[in-house]
Amino acid sequence: MKITQDIKDSTIIMTLDGELDASSSVILDEELSDPEIMKYNKILVDCRSLNYISSAGLGVFISHLQRFEDAQIKLIFFNMQEKVRNVFEILGLDLLMTIVTNYEEAITIADE
Repeated sequence: MKITQDIKDSTIIMTLDGELDASSSVILDEELSDPEIMKYNKILVDCRSLNYISSAGLGVFISHLQRFEDAQIKLIFFNMQEKVRNVFEILGLDLLMTIVTNYEEAITIADE
């Protein structure tokens, strides 16, 4: 799993590349736990190259949802492959998290 960050104004675009499993979820958790991330209003997660997500990976996002919501930080996923999106939908996480088709849609929703 490779995680890259691109910062634009008050937005972090986090790109996930590879498989988000138990071992790589630790790295993601460290990234999302970094106190610096709390100074941004929007976290956009580009899932174009995310090939797999395990329950541990999902758990990392779930564990940070409330903290981001309390700080009024928008967490938005985009470019999600169908097989990864199906995992979110089967578990009902698409009702808890914002998942959109592409970057343009993510920015539009983030700016609302």
